[in-house]
Amino acid sequence: MAQINKMGVIGAGNMGSGIAQKIAQEGIPVVMVDIKQEFVDRGMGTIQKMLDEGVARKIFSPQQADEILGRVSGTTDMAAVADADLVIEAVFEDKKVKSDLFQRLDEICAPATILATNTSSFYVREFATQTHRPDRFIGLHYFFHPAKNRLLEVIPHEGTSRATLEKSLLAAKLHGKTPIVVKDAPGFCVNRFFVPFLNEAARMLEEQLANIPTIEKAAKQAFRIGMGAFELMNVTGIPIAVHAATTLGEELGPFYAPADILRAQMQKQENWDLTGTVDESAIESIADRFFGVCLGVAAALVDEGVASIEDTDRGAKIGLRWSAGPFEIMNRIGIDKTCAVVEAICQRYPDFTFPKILARQRQAGKPFAFSFVDLDIKDNAAFITINRPEAMNALNETVVDQLEARFSEAEQNPAVAAVVFQGAGKAFVAGADIKYFVDKIKAGRIDDIVAFTRRGHELLLRIENSKKLTIALIDGLSLGGGSELALACRAIIGTPAGSMAFPETGIGIYPGLGGMLRLARHVGPELAKYYVFTGAPLSMADAAALGIVSKVVAPAEVADAVQSLIAAPAKDKYTPVEIPAHLQPLAETCSPENVQRLLVGQPPRGVPDELAAKTTKIIGYKAPLAVELANRIIDAQVGKPMREAVEIELGHLAEIFSTADALEGLSSVGRRRPAYKGA
Repeated sequence: MAQINKMGVIGAGNMGSGIAQKIAQEGIPVVMVDIKQEFVDRGMGTIQKMLDEGVARKIFSPQQADEILGRVSGTTDMAAVADADLVIEAVFEDKKVKSDLFQRLDEICAPATILATNTSSFYVREFATQTHRPDRFIGLHYFFHPAKNRLLEVIPHEGTSRATLEKSLLAAKLHGKTPIVVKDAPGFCVNRFFVPFLNEAARMLEEQLANIPTIEKAAKQAFRIGMGAFELMNVTGIPIAVHAATTLGEELGPFYAPADILRAQMQKQENWDLTGTVDESAIESIADRFFGVCLGVAAALVDEGVASIEDTDRGAKIGLRWSAGPFEIMNRIGIDKTCAVVEAICQRYPDFTFPKILARQRQAGKPFAFSFVDLDIKDNAAFITINRPEAMNALNETVVDQLEARFSEAEQNPAVAAVVFQGAGKAFVAGADIKYFVDKIKAGRIDDIVAFTRRGHELLLRIENSKKLTIALIDGLSLGGGSELALACRAIIGTPAGSMAFPETGIGIYPGLGGMLRLARHVGPELAKYYVFTGAPLSMADAAALGIVSKVVAPAEVADAVQSLIAAPAKDKYTPVEIPAHLQPLAETCSPENVQRLLVGQPPRGVPDELAAKTTKIIGYKAPLAVELANRIIDAQVGKPMREAVEIELGHLAEIFSTADALEGLSSVGRRRPAYKGA
């Protein structure tokens, strides 16, 4: 697959400048074009202001901000994007303006350039037909603010080629987006249910069911969100809501058309007045009305094949920042209530038809089941993708069940020579689902944790000993259980964005899926202890130097790297490698003598003073019992076969999860620094 070396953005407004900024933030040169220099200057100023805010919030250093801005070229010369790999249109939602623009870009750009529209209102295919490259045309729908919001709807039309789709998905990944692939349909996925959410709020106000504060509170409680519909319209612009509802109404019928009060508010050119007293007695009925509309529309779009239930939920959680997606909400309130509130909407709006998927689910009488692990066979390689980016692909019982099933499918396929494990979004796997552990500890079910972990070990042993070549692709953050999954594979391919780490001792436990055992076999007990005790990240470059990672390649070179490993003679992944000079002091900090010093809070000897002080300080923040147990397990497993080493590790699992420190550490994640008592 070709690299993405340069991108273009047409339009320097809030969306265009935000898209250009995000592309530049991720290290890709971008040209931002507009019709007047004053518009270009304003767009560059907007980027500068956003970067300055980022510096003030310590997101970027001043040097990083300068480098990002330096990757953005602003111009009025359309020819500046002629050699871009991908050009994204982000101009005003006017069909003729966009059509004229794509005709011009089609003439200017190189044959290989992919053209993309950021439209939120029109069919992608309508613009593709304005060019001589419909196969190299796609929709890329960004969400506000595009420099911050990770969601990207990728919309191929019927004529989009597979190569264009794959290159667009690569571009999405390279500039930090979480893509969902959706059908070229009105509203695509997210706006299809979000715009009716806004519109229904206005309709309820128009019907005088409640005042704005009451409707706002009902929306916030129902969807567990920070802003209600009216405040959201004030922030994003009432005209945008009117325009989107008008377009949906024209395409899909009166149910989607904008309320009269919404049009009137736009004409007044005033924001909604959010002040007033909440009527608590109306909250439940208003929430049910919101549920009926949003859940009904979400079900309808899935019925029509616009998106999967998983991507619909992802769109809500990542793009709209809902705490749960529509189908998760359906599971939470139950299928019977879901059907009741949607049927009420069907009665209120005769042109809205009850979705078939809800009828089937009611007949089944059970919650929706979600697929989080995908299997895709490409030539002689099976790619297993853990597709839970909204949770950084964290492992739980469902994910492990599906991982096991997809691996079995791949193993049994005679055409498959290698099985590649990868993660969707910016992470490989960010460890295990912390909530699972906390819930089990509080319920007194530590035996469930041990059983779950034992089952995980059995899967990793299968992966390690499979007759198929197993490969982990680390193209982002890999923590805890993710690094343990990767180390179980017979080979690892990394990209420069990848890293591995074991943060468990910082949250009251030790790595329990064989990661420290396999790491010790790669690099020796001393260096393994350093990474386990400190939780320090291991870059792909250092992992390659240590023989842990087989190849470090650019994302576009992954497929070639997989084929290269398939063609190479099999070798023992634990073949000893000399520790590079710059990593030797790290190993020395955890020599047997120094470990004893560290366990009592004393700095290690025989290493640079700065490293000694830093290591002592870091380990001082870790759970002492977890560090002590990790040390004992790593020592005890030396020279043992892997299955015997696994039993040693499992033998201490109930012990560590029974400690007060384990509950303290796991409960503190994302909230505060834990206070360990060594108990």
